[in-house]
Amino acid sequence: MNDSPLPVNGIIFDKDGTLFDFATTWEAWAAAFLLRVCEGDAVRASTLGVAIGFDLDSRSFAQDSIVIAGTAGEVAAALSPQLPDLTTVQLLTMLNAEAGAAPQAEAVPLAPFLNDLRARGLALGVATNDAEAPARSHLDAAGVTGLFDFVAGFDSGHGGKPAPGQLLAFCAVTGLSPEGVIMVGDSLHDLHAGRAAGMRCVAVLTGMASAEDLSPHAEVVLPNIGYIPDWLDQLHAAPPR
Repeated sequence: MNDSPLPVNGIIFDKDGTLFDFATTWEAWAAAFLLRVCEGDAVRASTLGVAIGFDLDSRSFAQDSIVIAGTAGEVAAALSPQLPDLTTVQLLTMLNAEAGAAPQAEAVPLAPFLNDLRARGLALGVATNDAEAPARSHLDAAGVTGLFDFVAGFDSGHGGKPAPGQLLAFCAVTGLSPEGVIMVGDSLHDLHAGRAAGMRCVAVLTGMASAEDLSPHAEVVLPNIGYIPDWLDQLHAAPPR
């Protein structure tokens, strides 16, 4: 009896830590944002950083920082009690504007990588807990927005991860079955969303989580997304079970 999974017809990617290297981009951004919102007061900025799991002195995030896998709305809510002069909506607007302008470090050269996947006939999507507007700004800056069939942020009407709404919306837009789609991400939120949607899951190590954290929840853990084409070739070459 052949119980092999459906062929891979689509891939949906997380953004931060997956398409773009997390630490290179967001550690510098967090330090600059906190100092700016605190008007250069390093002591206050350091205190504010604690609220989102960021150490200003070492310029590093804690493994459980809400910034790593949480939505931009959750980050704004965590910061809001420390910034009484700003409403949560004002803070979220500021975060989205700052995030949209943050220079992104591509995990691999994205245009050739994504063009290769498109040439294989794969539908491609992005599901991020960032807001949609800055996510599109980042993809635009990399010149790859047009290579995706679907882009969703936490505010696009499908919810945020680890819930599967964004991933199921990708399937609805592309007409694909979840069983034929791979979710690629760097956090447990990504992998839990993929499992909840009924997708196969691939983890990458360009975020903050370790292989030990991710491997129990993923079919494979890869150093970065650049290894996906070879993994797909091996997958397709494997004999049916």
